[in-house]
Amino acid sequence: MQKTLLTTLLLSTSLLFSASAALADDCGNRGVLDEKFCDENNDMVADSPKDPADWRDPNTLVFTYTPVEDPAVYKDAFFEFQQHLSAVTGKKVVYYTVHSNAAEVEAIRSGRLHIAGFSTGPTGYAVNLGGYVPIAVKGTVDSFQGYNLIAITRKDSDIRTMADLKGKMVAHTSASSNSGNLAPRALFPALGLTPDVDYTVKYSGKHDQSIMGVLAGDYDAAPVASDVFSRMASAGRINADDFRILYTSPRFPTSAFGYAHDLHPDLVAKINEAFFSFRFSAKMSETFGGADRFYPVTFKDDWKVIRDIAHATGTAYTKQGLKQLAEKDAAKAAKSAAAAAAKAN
Repeated sequence: MQKTLLTTLLLSTSLLFSASAALADDCGNRGVLDEKFCDENNDMVADSPKDPADWRDPNTLVFTYTPVEDPAVYKDAFFEFQQHLSAVTGKKVVYYTVHSNAAEVEAIRSGRLHIAGFSTGPTGYAVNLGGYVPIAVKGTVDSFQGYNLIAITRKDSDIRTMADLKGKMVAHTSASSNSGNLAPRALFPALGLTPDVDYTVKYSGKHDQSIMGVLAGDYDAAPVASDVFSRMASAGRINADDFRILYTSPRFPTSAFGYAHDLHPDLVAKINEAFFSFRFSAKMSETFGGADRFYPVTFKDDWKVIRDIAHATGTAYTKQGLKQLAEKDAAKAAKSAAAAAAKAN
């Protein structure tokens, strides 16, 4: 099972990348972007294609949101926005469920995905390798919605400080996750705690699985996104009083929303209009921690802290980095499938 999943995912990635060199053009600057893309205005995201023949104007727009938690929850949560997007663009909008960060990056790169929300960490892969253009983050009239890395343990645990994590089993989420892996690796050493050296790292796959794993006693502690923790508490999935927060980081931007760089400029204008004219319903606002709109951002400015964390941890938003991410995603999928099969028997 593991070999089959890994082979399929890696083959898909290889096929997507194989034609890149042939598509390179007379680009004056591409920075760190893949050779498929150009960045002559130096905004760190892919420019619209120079040849109008390369602009895409699909009849049906495909939208998705990052696979942070239960995908079904977010398919329903974005239903009202999808209706608004359809009304503004005049196109049918469908939701495409993805189950891994690598799969979402491949979908935007291959053209199967047109508009998407990417988690904070994987946004860099989507920009550099997928031609993704982030334009918004959930927020309010005053600012974008942020979140923190929090380190949690059970309240009845004898772990009371970060130093107490030495020698323990700590759940990180996935290799590409900002708050679930990259930020802890960049920030914890200053606290005298180096992941994989001072404590054992075990990848859970997702933030909610780390949280539930800590609660169940599968892990001693976990670094997770504060917004996911808060949403789970608000939804009644956990009782926040059952946990102790050991550490809170500086504020990071939440998931980025944007579009594929090669969509027709007229369509892009309507997509921008749809995002920035939409106002969340009371239910949607409650789901997303009080945000009531999409707040404008740029990858160059608002993702600088995230890129700095990635660089500090040796993470490169490259093909090799995505390949490694795909391998880890496939391994986790195989492990989950094996665990489910064992439980069924």
